[in-house]
Amino acid sequence: MTKPIRILLTEDHTLVRAGFRALLRDIEGIEVIAEAGDGREALRLIESDEPDVVFMDIAMSGLNGLDATARATRDFPNVRIIMLSMHASEEYVLQALRAGAVGYLLKDAGTAELELAIRAVARGETYLSPAVSKHVVADYVRRVGGEPSSLERLTPRQREVLQLIAEGHTTQDIAQTLTISVKTVETHRAQLMERLGIHDIVGLVRYAIRMGLVTSEE
Repeated sequence: MTKPIRILLTEDHTLVRAGFRALLRDIEGIEVIAEAGDGREALRLIESDEPDVVFMDIAMSGLNGLDATARATRDFPNVRIIMLSMHASEEYVLQALRAGAVGYLLKDAGTAELELAIRAVARGETYLSPAVSKHVVADYVRRVGGEPSSLERLTPRQREVLQLIAEGHTTQDIAQTLTISVKTVETHRAQLMERLGIHDIVGLVRYAIRMGLVTSEE
Protein backbone atom coordinates (compact mmCIF):
# COMPACT_ATOMS: atom_id res chain seq x y z
CA MET A 1 0.00 0.00 0.00
CA THR A 2 1.36 3.43 -0.94
CA LYS A 3 2.37 5.54 2.04
CA PRO A 4 0.39 8.78 2.43
CA ILE A 5 2.04 12.12 1.72
CA ARG A 6 2.60 13.66 5.15
CA ILE A 7 1.71 17.36 5.44
CA LEU A 8 2.68 20.11 7.90
CA LEU A 9 0.30 23.06 7.72
CA THR A 10 1.81 26.43 8.78
CA GLU A 11 -0.55 29.41 8.95
CA ASP A 12 -1.00 31.94 11.76
CA HIS A 13 -4.76 32.42 11.28
CA THR A 14 -6.65 29.60 12.99
CA LEU A 15 -9.73 29.82 10.74
CA VAL A 16 -7.68 29.81 7.53
CA ARG A 17 -5.71 26.83 8.83
CA ALA A 18 -8.95 25.01 9.65
CA GLY A 19 -10.22 25.68 6.14
CA PHE A 20 -7.12 24.21 4.51
CA ARG A 21 -7.22 21.23 6.90
CA ALA A 22 -10.86 20.54 5.91
CA LEU A 23 -9.95 20.63 2.21
CA LEU A 24 -6.93 18.37 2.69
CA ARG A 25 -8.99 15.85 4.66
CA ASP A 26 -10.99 15.08 1.51
CA ILE A 27 -7.92 14.19 -0.57
CA GLU A 28 -7.02 10.51 -0.68
CA GLY A 29 -3.43 9.57 0.14
CA ILE A 30 -2.69 12.82 2.00
CA GLU A 31 -2.38 13.13 5.77
CA VAL A 32 -2.03 16.32 7.85
CA ILE A 33 0.37 15.24 10.60
CA ALA A 34 0.93 18.59 12.34
CA GLU A 35 0.05 22.28 12.35
CA ALA A 36 2.11 25.36 13.21
CA GLY A 37 1.11 28.95 13.89
CA ASP A 38 4.46 30.62 13.13
CA GLY A 39 7.83 30.06 11.47
CA ARG A 40 9.71 29.00 14.59
CA GLU A 41 7.12 26.37 15.48
CA ALA A 42 7.23 25.12 11.89
CA LEU A 43 11.00 24.61 12.08
CA ARG A 44 10.64 22.63 15.31
CA LEU A 45 7.94 20.42 13.78
CA ILE A 46 9.90 19.86 10.55
CA GLU A 47 12.76 18.54 12.67
CA SER A 48 10.62 16.37 14.96
CA ASP A 49 7.89 15.11 12.59
CA GLU A 50 9.75 15.01 9.24
CA PRO A 51 6.84 15.94 6.95
CA ASP A 52 7.07 15.32 3.21
CA VAL A 53 5.41 18.61 2.24
CA VAL A 54 5.03 21.86 4.22
CA PHE A 55 2.45 24.54 3.46
CA MET A 56 4.07 27.80 4.66
CA ASP A 57 2.25 31.11 5.02
CA ILE A 58 4.38 34.11 3.99
CA ALA A 59 3.25 36.76 6.49
CA MET A 60 3.54 35.46 10.06
CA SER A 61 4.58 37.28 13.21
CA GLY A 62 7.92 36.54 14.89
CA LEU A 63 9.54 34.64 12.00
CA ASN A 64 7.98 35.06 8.56
CA GLY A 65 7.51 32.26 6.07
CA LEU A 66 10.29 33.37 3.73
CA ASP A 67 13.00 33.23 6.38
CA ALA A 68 11.55 30.04 7.88
CA THR A 69 11.64 28.47 4.41
CA ALA A 70 15.26 29.50 3.85
CA ARG A 71 16.27 27.90 7.15
CA ALA A 72 14.18 24.77 6.58
CA THR A 73 15.57 24.09 3.10
CA ARG A 74 19.11 24.68 4.38
CA ASP A 75 18.79 22.38 7.42
CA PHE A 76 16.31 19.81 6.03
CA PRO A 77 17.01 19.58 2.30
CA ASN A 78 14.49 16.76 1.72
CA VAL A 79 11.47 18.81 2.80
CA ARG A 80 9.32 20.29 0.02
CA ILE A 81 7.75 23.66 0.83
CA ILE A 82 4.71 25.23 -0.82
CA MET A 83 4.30 28.92 -0.01
CA LEU A 84 0.80 30.16 0.78
CA SER A 85 0.01 33.76 -0.12
CA MET A 86 -2.75 36.20 -1.00
CA HIS A 87 -0.40 37.92 -3.47
CA ALA A 88 0.17 36.91 -7.10
CA SER A 89 2.82 39.59 -7.69
CA GLU A 90 6.11 38.62 -9.27
CA GLU A 91 8.19 40.00 -6.39
CA TYR A 92 6.54 37.74 -3.81
CA VAL A 93 6.90 34.67 -6.04
CA LEU A 94 10.56 35.38 -6.76
CA GLN A 95 11.30 35.83 -3.06
CA ALA A 96 9.59 32.50 -2.30
CA LEU A 97 11.55 30.65 -4.98
CA ARG A 98 14.83 32.22 -3.91
CA ALA A 99 14.11 31.17 -0.31
CA GLY A 100 13.86 27.56 -1.50
CA ALA A 101 10.10 27.01 -1.91
CA VAL A 102 9.15 24.61 -4.71
CA GLY A 103 5.51 25.66 -4.83
CA TYR A 104 3.49 28.89 -4.66
CA LEU A 105 -0.22 28.65 -4.00
CA LEU A 106 -2.77 31.43 -3.63
CA LYS A 107 -4.99 31.18 -0.55
CA ASP A 108 -8.20 31.04 -2.57
CA ALA A 109 -7.15 27.71 -4.13
CA GLY A 110 -9.70 24.92 -4.22
CA THR A 111 -9.34 21.21 -3.43
CA ALA A 112 -8.36 20.23 -6.99
CA GLU A 113 -5.51 22.73 -7.09
CA LEU A 114 -4.33 21.76 -3.60
CA GLU A 115 -4.07 18.15 -4.72
CA LEU A 116 -2.26 19.10 -7.93
CA ALA A 117 0.27 21.18 -5.99
CA ILE A 118 0.95 18.52 -3.37
CA ARG A 119 1.39 15.68 -5.84
CA ALA A 120 3.58 17.80 -8.14
CA VAL A 121 6.04 18.88 -5.43
CA ALA A 122 6.05 15.38 -3.90
CA ARG A 123 7.22 14.11 -7.33
CA GLY A 124 10.06 16.62 -7.28
CA GLU A 125 8.42 19.20 -9.55
CA THR A 126 7.73 22.91 -9.03
CA TYR A 127 4.13 24.11 -8.82
CA LEU A 128 2.88 27.68 -9.27
CA SER A 129 -0.77 28.76 -9.12
CA PRO A 130 -2.15 29.39 -12.64
CA ALA A 131 -2.99 32.94 -11.51
CA VAL A 132 0.73 33.62 -11.12
CA SER A 133 2.08 35.09 -14.34
CA LYS A 134 3.76 32.57 -16.66
CA HIS A 135 6.93 34.60 -17.13
CA VAL A 136 7.79 34.43 -13.41
CA VAL A 137 9.68 31.13 -13.73
CA ALA A 138 11.65 32.31 -16.77
CA ASP A 139 12.44 35.57 -15.03
CA TYR A 140 13.53 33.68 -11.92
CA VAL A 141 15.89 31.47 -13.94
CA ARG A 142 17.34 34.59 -15.56
CA ARG A 143 17.80 36.47 -12.29
CA VAL A 144 18.90 33.69 -9.93
CA GLY A 145 22.61 33.96 -9.42
CA GLY A 146 22.48 37.59 -10.49
CA GLU A 147 22.52 40.62 -8.24
CA PRO A 148 20.82 39.86 -4.91
CA SER A 149 18.00 42.12 -3.78
CA SER A 150 18.47 44.56 -0.91
CA LEU A 151 16.61 42.13 1.37
CA GLU A 152 18.86 39.24 0.37
CA ARG A 153 21.94 41.30 1.21
CA LEU A 154 20.82 41.42 4.85
CA THR A 155 21.97 38.71 7.23
CA PRO A 156 19.32 36.34 8.68
CA ARG A 157 19.69 38.08 12.05
CA GLN A 158 19.24 41.52 10.46
CA ARG A 159 16.05 40.32 8.76
CA GLU A 160 14.77 38.99 12.09
CA VAL A 161 15.44 42.33 13.78
CA LEU A 162 13.85 44.19 10.87
CA GLN A 163 10.67 42.10 11.07
CA LEU A 164 10.38 42.54 14.84
CA ILE A 165 10.92 46.32 14.53
CA ALA A 166 8.23 46.47 11.83
CA GLU A 167 5.84 44.53 14.08
CA GLY A 168 6.20 47.26 16.70
CA HIS A 169 8.38 45.49 19.26
CA THR A 170 10.58 47.62 21.53
CA THR A 171 14.35 47.24 21.63
CA GLN A 172 13.99 45.48 24.98
CA ASP A 173 11.38 43.07 23.56
CA ILE A 174 13.60 42.24 20.59
CA ALA A 175 16.61 41.61 22.83
CA GLN A 176 14.54 39.24 24.97
CA THR A 177 12.98 37.41 21.99
CA LEU A 178 16.32 36.83 20.27
CA THR A 179 18.31 36.31 23.50
CA ILE A 180 20.78 39.08 22.69
CA SER A 181 21.72 42.31 24.44
CA VAL A 182 19.95 45.65 23.95
CA LYS A 183 23.21 47.07 22.63
CA THR A 184 23.41 44.31 20.00
CA VAL A 185 19.86 45.10 18.87
CA GLU A 186 20.78 48.77 18.55
CA THR A 187 23.85 47.81 16.50
CA HIS A 188 21.74 45.66 14.17
CA ARG A 189 19.24 48.51 13.76
CA ALA A 190 22.01 50.98 12.89
CA GLN A 191 23.50 48.52 10.38
CA LEU A 192 20.06 47.99 8.82
CA MET A 193 19.56 51.71 8.34
CA GLU A 194 23.02 52.13 6.86
CA ARG A 195 22.74 49.15 4.50
CA LEU A 196 19.25 50.05 3.29
CA GLY A 197 19.79 53.81 3.18
CA ILE A 198 16.80 54.28 5.50
CA HIS A 199 17.20 56.67 8.41
CA ASP A 200 14.11 56.25 10.61
CA ILE A 201 11.89 53.53 12.07
CA VAL A 202 8.89 54.53 9.93
CA GLY A 203 11.02 53.99 6.84
CA LEU A 204 12.08 50.54 8.06
CA VAL A 205 8.43 49.60 8.66
CA ARG A 206 7.42 50.72 5.15
CA TYR A 207 10.33 48.77 3.65
CA ALA A 208 9.36 45.60 5.59
CA ILE A 209 5.77 45.87 4.35
CA ARG A 210 6.89 46.47 0.76
CA MET A 211 9.16 43.41 0.86
CA GLY A 212 6.47 41.17 2.36
CA LEU A 213 8.07 40.60 5.77
CA VAL A 214 4.94 41.95 7.45
CA THR A 215 1.53 43.02 6.20
CA SER A 216 0.01 46.46 6.62
CA GLU A 217 -3.03 44.87 8.31
CA GLU A 218 -0.92 43.61 11.23
